[in-house]
Amino acid sequence: MTTKKYMLPALFVVLIISLVACSSNKEPAAAAIKVAEDAFNAAKTEAVKFVPDQVKSVEDAIRGAKASFEKGNFDEALNTAKAIPDKVKEMNAAVAVRKENLAKNWAEITGGVPEMLEAIKSRLASLKASKRLPSGMDKARLEQAKEHYEVAVAMWDEAKLLYSSGTVNDVIDVAKIAKEDAEEAMKILEMQVPEAQTK
Repeated sequence: MTTKKYMLPALFVVLIISLVACSSNKEPAAAAIKVAEDAFNAAKTEAVKFVPDQVKSVEDAIRGAKASFEKGNFDEALNTAKAIPDKVKEMNAAVAVRKENLAKNWAEITGGVPEMLEAIKSRLASLKASKRLPSGMDKARLEQAKEHYEVAVAMWDEAKLLYSSGTVNDVIDVAKIAKEDAEEAMKILEMQVPEAQTK
């Protein structure tokens, strides 16, 4: 009986200490989660366009920290939340690399395309106004060149829209189509394709 008499208060004291220790990290955990969310939200809009996989990883980490917090696992929530800002930094670094690569690829692929389209437009107008088509050119070839030109214009307009809006997933592929059709139109019209545009 004596042993039990002293064991119960001792267990109660241990329980109180444990609860106090856990609750002592409640505010730090809440603060860490808020810091993590703020850092993520500041970078999320752009990151979604460039590194969606890393965005999901950070979102999962934030959800995990919140879930631990709601269950009262404040230590776990704090540790999880404290690691998130580093994940956000890595995400931002990856975004910067992807943006740089996109700008470089865009410049390489699209350089000279507006000038090519303008030259094709002028050539088509000249041929349309001419009473006789030059040797080697007939209506069928002229129509073929016109079709390639129209595709190039449409794809170029779409590529510019995608690039300016930050929709990066398909922009390079669309730009390539514009360039290839412009080159094909120039070849049919027996125009000199600038060497810088030839791959």
